[in-house]
Amino acid sequence: MKGDRVEVVVDAGGDTRTYEIEATRAGRRLDITQGRGLVEVTEVTRGGTPVRTARFMANRVIALVEHPATQEPTAEEIVTLRRAA
Repeated sequence: MKGDRVEVVVDAGGDTRTYEIEATRAGRRLDITQGRGLVEVTEVTRGGTPVRTARFMANRVIALVEHPATQEPTAEEIVTLRRAA
């Protein structure tokens, strides 16, 4: 869902780098897969088509933190309905 975010902290040889990947549009989600020495974070559409992918070497990943989107409606999502008199 839009607003889902994943933070990946990677060891960069004596330094750490933080990458943030976010679902950019409504209906998209983030999928995380691990295997064969890689960690992949993929933004996927409702139909399952991958939009973009970030790949990291698993032995360099220090932390992977998922931040789900809030379920509360924002001011943009609240619609006021008025009746015609």
